[in-house]
Amino acid sequence: MRLLGPWLLLLECLAFSGSHKWSFDHPPTVYAWEGACVWIYCKYTIPNSDDLENVTVYHDAQYSKDTKRYNGTVLFRSTNLAEPPSEQQRVRFLGGKKHNCSLSIGRVHVNDSGKLGLRMVSKTDKWMEEIHLNVSERPLVPRIRLPPEIRDSWEATLTCWLNFTCFGYRTRWLWSLEEEPVYNSTSISATMDSIQSELRFRPRWRHQGKNVTCQLWSDREQRVLSEETVRLDVKHLPQLQITVSPPEATVKEGQSVSMTCKVISSNPPYHTLSLLKDGAPLRLQETRLPSVARNMSGKYRCQASSALGTSQSEEVVLDVQYAPEPSAVQSLLTPVVEGKTAELMCESQANPPPTNYTWYHDGKIVPGKTEKKLRIPRVLLSHEGTYSCLAENVLGLGQVGPRAKLDVQYAPKTVTTVIQNPTPIREGDRVTLSCHYNSSNPEVTWYQWRPQGSWGEQSPGVLVIQKVSWNQGTVTCAACNSWCSWAPPVDLNVHYAPRDVRVQQTNPRPEIHSGHRVVLQCDFSGSRPREVRFTWEKNGSFLGEGRELSLDSVSPEDAGNYSCSVSNSIGQTASEAWGLRVLYAPRRLRVSLAPGASVTEGEKATLTCESDANPPVSQYSWFDGNNGKLPHAGRTLRLDPVRVQHSGAYWCRGASRLGEGESPPSTLTVYYSPETIGRRAAVVLGICLAVLILVIFGVKFWRNWKRTRSQQGLQENSSGQSFFVRNKKMRRAPLSEGPHAMGCCNPVMDEAVSYAALRFPETDAPGAGDVGNSGSQRLRQDGSDEVTYSVVQKRRVGDYENVAPHSPDDEGIHYSELIRFGAGERPQAREGVEYVTLKH
Repeated sequence: MRLLGPWLLLLECLAFSGSHKWSFDHPPTVYAWEGACVWIYCKYTIPNSDDLENVTVYHDAQYSKDTKRYNGTVLFRSTNLAEPPSEQQRVRFLGGKKHNCSLSIGRVHVNDSGKLGLRMVSKTDKWMEEIHLNVSERPLVPRIRLPPEIRDSWEATLTCWLNFTCFGYRTRWLWSLEEEPVYNSTSISATMDSIQSELRFRPRWRHQGKNVTCQLWSDREQRVLSEETVRLDVKHLPQLQITVSPPEATVKEGQSVSMTCKVISSNPPYHTLSLLKDGAPLRLQETRLPSVARNMSGKYRCQASSALGTSQSEEVVLDVQYAPEPSAVQSLLTPVVEGKTAELMCESQANPPPTNYTWYHDGKIVPGKTEKKLRIPRVLLSHEGTYSCLAENVLGLGQVGPRAKLDVQYAPKTVTTVIQNPTPIREGDRVTLSCHYNSSNPEVTWYQWRPQGSWGEQSPGVLVIQKVSWNQGTVTCAACNSWCSWAPPVDLNVHYAPRDVRVQQTNPRPEIHSGHRVVLQCDFSGSRPREVRFTWEKNGSFLGEGRELSLDSVSPEDAGNYSCSVSNSIGQTASEAWGLRVLYAPRRLRVSLAPGASVTEGEKATLTCESDANPPVSQYSWFDGNNGKLPHAGRTLRLDPVRVQHSGAYWCRGASRLGEGESPPSTLTVYYSPETIGRRAAVVLGICLAVLILVIFGVKFWRNWKRTRSQQGLQENSSGQSFFVRNKKMRRAPLSEGPHAMGCCNPVMDEAVSYAALRFPETDAPGAGDVGNSGSQRLRQDGSDEVTYSVVQKRRVGDYENVAPHSPDDEGIHYSELIRFGAGERPQAREGVEYVTLKH
C-alpha cells in the first residue's frame, strides 16, 4: 500500500490537471482561393461545463506580455452569443455557448492567409485557439484516387476530392472518359474539410490506357475552376483475333487453307498462344493446309494465356465439302405397328448435305418421295418389305447402301367371345366362355377378361364362372401379344328373382293423420324375366294382390308394418317392412286404480291415466267427484297416505297437439282402519255416557226441587192435613214382575230411600191416577187412624236407561207408613221409621 500511494496521487493530479484544459476538433489548416468563401468546422469543450460568454476572431494575433492581452486585426467580436449572426458580416461565428465553434468567411483574399485566432472567454476561464488559413491566387486542383486494381468488366470506383469547404460557393463536378462526358454514375459528398465526387462504372479492356478527367465547375462563373486527369490501367485477359484464307472458310476436299492467330491487347502481357480445333490445341500460331480432307472440317479458335488466365478468340468453322457417301436406311420406330405412323431415315454423309433422295420399296421406286425422311402416315400390311435410298448433293450422286426391313406388327384380329352354356342362364349357374381370334403378329401370348372377378381360366382363352351373379351383364375378352384386341361384349342375360323390392308411398306426407288417404306402391330395381306378380301383407297377414295398396281413410287400427313381395318364374323376393304410423288425438282414456278400487285409509293409492294416442299425450289434467280440477298435471296421481276424504269418483283428461280426450269416472272407496273405528266408538260411547249422566242428575235435581216444594205446601196447609211417611227399608224376597208393580229410582238420593207417588182417594173406587194398589190398604172413610202401606218394588234389572242395577243387599221392598192426622193424637214414632211431611 505504501508503494501504490505515490502512483495514485500522480494519476489524480494528471486527471485533475487534464480536466482544466479546453479541447477542440477542427482541421489544422483550411484552404481556399481568391474570391471563394470558407467554412471552418469546429467543435470545443469548456472545462467545468461552463457556458461560452464571448468570442473574438483575430487575424495574426500576438500576445503581449506587458499588457497580457492579444493584439491583432479583429475579424469578428461577439458579446451576445444568443443573437443570430448578421448576414452582412464577412466573418460569422456559427457556433453557440456550448460545443459548436464553426466559422464562415465570405469572399476571401490572398492577404487573408495567415493564422486565425479564436479568443474564447467563459465565466471562469479564457482560451486562444489557432487555425491556419491558406488562400491561393488560383483555384485548388482536385485529386483523383484510383482503386488498387482495375479489372475488365469489374465495377470500379474513382474518387475526385478537393481540400476545400464552403456551402455558399456553388460548384459541381464533371467526369469525362477520353473526352466523353459521364453523368449518370457520379455522386458528390462533403466532409468537414473537403468535398469529393465518386464515379462508378465497369471498365472494359478497350479502356486500357484511356484518360479519365475530373473537373470542378463554378455555377456562378460558368467555367472550369480546376481539373485533374489520370490514365487508366485496366487489367484484362488477352484479346485474340483469328483470320482464315479463303475468308469464307469453305473449300472442296483437296484444296488448301491457311489460318492466323493475332493478339490485339493483353494486360499483363500473354505468355502462350495456340490454335484449337474442336477444343483440341494444335500448338501453332499460323497453319497452312495444302490439301484438306473431309475430316479437317471443324471449329477452330485461337487461345492465349497470361497471369490473369486464359482466353479464346471467336470461332471459325472450316467447311470441307464432298459428294454423298453410300446411303443407309434407318427406321425411327421399331417395330412398326399397323395403323400407326412409320418413319424411315436415309442417312448419307455429305457436305453440303444432300438435296435430293430416291426411295425404293422391294427394289421399286417409291413415287413422289424425295425427302430424307420417308413418312408413312398410316401403316398397312402392304407396307411391309425392304427399303433403300440414294442421296444426291451439288457435288453429285452417292451410292445405295444397306437396306432396311419394315416389319409391320398388329394386334390380334377378329377376336370373339363364345358362350358354351345352353341358354337361358340362371343366377348361380356355372358358365364357361372361350376367346377366339383370326390372326396375330406377333403370336398371342395371353388373354384378358372384362369385367375382372374372382374367376379363373381353365386353360388359356377359356374362362369359367363358378356361380354367375344376377347382375352379371356383358362379358368380353381380349387376345394380346404386344397389344390387345377386345372382342365385342357378350350379354349373359342372367335370369334372377326380383331385386331390391321396397315399399314406397306415392302420396308422401310429413305426417299421416287419422282419416288421410294413403297409397302404397311396391317397387323393385330389376327382374329377369320382367313378368312379375305382387302380393301384400300386414304384420305377416295376407292383404291382397296388386302393385298398389290404397287405404282411403286410415284409422289407428291401420297402423302397422306393411310389406310386399314380388315373384317371377325364378323366385320371390319380399321387401323390408314399411311402418305406417297413424297420428290421432287421445282416445279410450280410463283411470286405473292400484292396488284396487277399495283401499283402507293409511295405505297408498295410485291412479294412472291410461290413453291411446299418437303422438302420446303430452299434458294431463285430473278431476274429482265434485268436478273440481286437481292441482296435478302428471300421468300418475299418487295418494300417499290415502284418507277417507279421498273416497269418490275420479277422471282424467289428456291432450296432445292433435286434440284431447276425457276418461269416464272411476270410483275409489276408502274404508276406515280398525284404529279409526275404535277411536270413533270410544268417542261416541263417552258422549252417550256424559249425556246420560247429565239427564240423571237433571231428573234428580228436578225431583228434589219438586219434593221440596211439596213439603213446603204441606206445612203451609191450613187444614192441617199433613202426614209423615215412614220409610222402612227391609229385605225380602224379590217379587215377580207384573203389571201392577211400578216404581222408579232417583239416583240423586241415597239408594236406601225409595219414593212412592201416593194419591189419597176420597171414595172407595180407585182414581185414574192411582199408582197401583197391589198390597196396599185404603183409608177408612170414618176418619179413624189407619196405616196404609205402599209397596214399592225395585226391579232387579235396570228398567231405566243409564241406571245400573243395585246390589243384592239393596234389593227389597220399601214401605211407607202413612198416618193420617185427625182429631186423635198421633201415634208415637217408631224407631227405625223415617217420616216425611206431606201436604196436599
